[in-house]
Amino acid sequence: MRQTFINYLIENGYKEYTPKGLPSTAYNYAVRIDTVIYWEHYQNWEDVAENIDRLCKEYAPGGIKEKRGATSHSSVINALRRFYEFLNK
Repeated sequence: MRQTFINYLIENGYKEYTPKGLPSTAYNYAVRIDTVIYWEHYQNWEDVAENIDRLCKEYAPGGIKEKRGATSHSSVINALRRFYEFLNK
């Protein structure tokens, strides 16, 4: 599911690599989902998928995990939102 999500992001215009050849947004968002898995004590991406509605609310501004969602210029909540879109495409 992780690689399929990365492919989805790339197909939808998110950068795969920076001009210097480093991993860019598509990979960063996948790492952010991995981080949520760690924070939530989940086993895998399927656990995130099953709880995506709740996670998006909790990590969004005003949610109980808002500070974590705002990590790295809000890349955590943005990754969750893109994952939600991916799941509902």
